Amino acid sequence: MAPQKTVGILGGGQLGRMLTHPAALLGIPLLILDSGLYTPAKQTLLPPEDHSGHLDGPFTSESHIRDLAKKCDILTVEIEHVNADVLEAVEKEGLCEVQPSPSTIRLIQDKYQQKKYLSEKGIPVAPFDELPLNPTEQDVKAIVGKLGLPVMLKAKTLAYDGRGNSPLQSTSSEDINKSLEFLGDRPLYAEGWAPFVKEVAVMVVRNKEGQVKSYDAVETIHRESILRVCLAPLRGERDLNHRARELAEKAVGHLEGAGIFGVEMFLMPDGSLFLNEIAPRPHNSGHHTIEACHTSQFENHLRAILSLPLGSTELRVPSAAMVNILGSSSSMEPIESMRDNALTVPGAAVHLYGKKESRKARKMGHITLTAQSDAELNEYLRTVLFAQPDAADEWIDKIAPPPPSQSHSHKKPLVGIIMGSDSDLPVMLPATKILDQFGIPYELTITSAHRTPERMVKYAKSAAHRGLRAIIAGAGGAAHLPGMVASETSLPVIGVPVKASVLDGVDSLYSIVQMPRGIPCATVGINNSTNAALLAIRILGTSIPNYQLATEEYSRKLENEVLDKCDKLEEIGWEGYVKDVLKK
Repeated sequence: MAPQKTVGILGGGQLGRMLTHPAALLGIPLLILDSGLYTPAKQTLLPPEDHSGHLDGPFTSESHIRDLAKKCDILTVEIEHVNADVLEAVEKEGLCEVQPSPSTIRLIQDKYQQKKYLSEKGIPVAPFDELPLNPTEQDVKAIVGKLGLPVMLKAKTLAYDGRGNSPLQSTSSEDINKSLEFLGDRPLYAEGWAPFVKEVAVMVVRNKEGQVKSYDAVETIHRESILRVCLAPLRGERDLNHRARELAEKAVGHLEGAGIFGVEMFLMPDGSLFLNEIAPRPHNSGHHTIEACHTSQFENHLRAILSLPLGSTELRVPSAAMVNILGSSSSMEPIESMRDNALTVPGAAVHLYGKKESRKARKMGHITLTAQSDAELNEYLRTVLFAQPDAADEWIDKIAPPPPSQSHSHKKPLVGIIMGSDSDLPVMLPATKILDQFGIPYELTITSAHRTPERMVKYAKSAAHRGLRAIIAGAGGAAHLPGMVASETSLPVIGVPVKASVLDGVDSLYSIVQMPRGIPCATVGINNSTNAALLAIRILGTSIPNYQLATEEYSRKLENEVLDKCDKLEEIGWEGYVKDVLKK
């Protein structure tokens, strides 16, 4: 058996730290280059046995990079702001393999060249154009003439967490000069405004043999240009997650080298996706994969560059979130307070990065939340977010809505109750009472198969991808609603035949039952939305154990009620029972 290859990492921050965890479990020797003896990554893994220590020095230094290359078999990066020219020379000289390719790192370092390259390859991006060196006010006005207002001025290099971006709302001298002064003397380009409805990210892993796997897309939520929350998986229309993953895989397919890539994109109002930028390394939007996926982004990065079998990228849980822990001042007390609060939350995993100094907006750690449903995750998320030093109701309520007021739909429902007409509402209300009794989050609305067919189709197609697990559909007369919804969704649909003014609801029952092969639609007794709700809960119980236990307890209560009646009947006789019990 050949000895395990030693991997050298340029950069010893939190991403390197999280690479050390799977490396230790898989027995992969790591050597880390960064300034300082006790950086976050150097704290968590000893150097290989035949090395005296990790390397102390700048990860951009040619001499230090060459020193590391001599001691390793493969070099990789946890930050893209490295010396790509030296990495290219190291590889050409045969000192060490470099992954991903130095040409990819160089391309991605220049955001303008990255965008230009991807655009030429047919990847959809926002409109953009280059600014000359040391641009004047007239240069900026000229580019605004092409791209319109507002426009985003961006630094080509050394920009992250919004530090290289400056939005321009007008062409006044004051606004232009303010933006240029903020961005400094770096090379710039401009991007047309992308009025996105969501920011999206996809982690993509590719090995040296060209095999590609993507993780579920996530929604990324920023505040003051810094990532604060990721929600997984991305919720939306039926094919949104698939389209985001497909676009990310296509974009990464045009780059050279192996490893993990973070692909950021914008979801536009018309449902289209624009690629924003790519990171050639583990990414903040993939931290949740440590607890939420079968194989983390960090482990898969190591697997990819070492030609080990790629691990499954599938989620272990239905719902997950990542919350960044940011410094609010020089004090570590708020960091520890957020940690201690998270430890009270079921399904929470805290990662502190071992940074000894806190400062405002510095990434000090993160919290991963896993849950059995979006509603459960929502509850956990509110607890974690309200413990942050800059907690604000308005911001948090948009991310994790508060519980609904009585007789209003839950924002993160598991069950959808729909009916063709408001006249069906009295029949459907018992279902809401049962769901309330079991604590099941649900929504209730009206959509008609005949009068609002487009609304019905949109509801059915998006239901599963919004996090619903079952639909209860009430309808009378022709009762087409349950069957039509069943034909447009992958979710189980339970039809409730509603008794109309003629035929006593038998026509509705027959209509729901007689669906063609391949379009299953369950049904219950006429007007019996209670049983529809109970069946929905049993369906939920197949994947959420607490609900299965709750239905067992409900059945025991029904059994005890009957047994109590048997005892009473035995005690007072049937005539007494009729007189004392039934007539009451």
